[in-house]
Amino acid sequence: MDITKVPDDEKLRLCKWYFKVGFLALPFVWAVNFCWFFPIAFKRGTEMNDQQKSIRKYTIMSGIGAFLWLGAAIVWIAIFQRYRSEWGEFADNISFIIPLGKV
Repeated sequence: MDITKVPDDEKLRLCKWYFKVGFLALPFVWAVNFCWFFPIAFKRGTEMNDQQKSIRKYTIMSGIGAFLWLGAAIVWIAIFQRYRSEWGEFADNISFIIPLGKV
């Protein structure tokens, strides 16, 4: 789908929808929303109308949300990798794949 051929009101509707879907624990949707609407939200040389300002707002919030989710995931992975063996059975219970070897 070529987003440049879509009317501004439809772009705003899509951007809002992707932003709201990201709250369903789908930060990848926020990342896609940010990448897809970034050129539209920050294009230069054109006058900003109300719809473009709203698209910019949702694009920025999507980027921030995706960045925060990425940071939280990295912190959780680091903590889990560091303390997995110390947590014993609890860590095994929350693991998707139980690594082989000594604990």
